[in-house]
Amino acid sequence: MRVVLQRVSKAKVTVDQEIVGQINRGFMLLVGITHEDTLKDADYLAEKIAGLRVFEDEAGKMNNSIMDVGGAILSVSQFTLYGDTRKGKRPNFMAAARPDVAEPLYAYFNEQLRSKGLIVETGKFGAMMDVALNNDGPVTLILESKV
Repeated sequence: MRVVLQRVSKAKVTVDQEIVGQINRGFMLLVGITHEDTLKDADYLAEKIAGLRVFEDEAGKMNNSIMDVGGAILSVSQFTLYGDTRKGKRPNFMAAARPDVAEPLYAYFNEQLRSKGLIVETGKFGAMMDVALNNDGPVTLILESKV
C-alpha cells in the first residue's frame, strides 16, 4: 500500500456537486493499493498514521499525533499512485489492484483507523472526485507498507 499524507487545516471531497466527505484539522490521505497488499499492510499503515507525530506541541516541535490533537482523516482511494511513468507519455496502471481487491482492503484500512478512535471521512470508491484541501505547513509525506 502507498499513502500520500498531507496535514491539513481543512479538506473536502465532492462527487457530482455533492460533498461526500469533509474534515477540519487532520490528515488528507490518498490511498493506493497494489496486487500483493494484504490486511497486514493495512494494519501497518493504520498504526503508523495514527501515531505519526507531525503536529506541533506548545514549543512548536512536531511531537503530537493526530490522536493527541483530536484531528480527523479524509481518506480517498487513489489507484493512480501506482501509475508507472517510466516508459512513454501515458501512465501504466497495471500495478494498481483491481477494484474487487482494492475496495474491500481500502474499507478495511479505514475501519482500522476508526478502531483507534479516529474520525474518518471518505470519498466514493471508483468515482470521479473533486478533492480540495488546505495543506497545513505544508506537511506532505509518502508512506509505504513495503520497504
